[in-house]
Amino acid sequence: MWCEQFVLWYNTIHMHSGLKFVTPHQRHIGEDKEILAKRHAVYQIAKRQRPERWTNKTRDWTYIKTVSLNPNNGLKTEGNEVKESSQEKQAA
Repeated sequence: MWCEQFVLWYNTIHMHSGLKFVTPHQRHIGEDKEILAKRHAVYQIAKRQRPERWTNKTRDWTYIKTVSLNPNNGLKTEGNEVKESSQEKQAA
């Protein structure tokens, strides 16, 4: 089925910007820490070798401790229930 192929691609091939361009699979098994550390090192070497190419800091490759599908939706979860945030209650 096409959906099985899509899920495989989405989780193992597609690099997500919200995960700093690693796959969900790499994140899930913990490979992302090493990948991000290597990227940081490469950027630092490149900046030292050719500083004229860099006007500001290099890209931020620091590890993200917590990731979320919809981090800015304003809803908080408790158990299996979704509750309104305090800001939404005040607006109502």
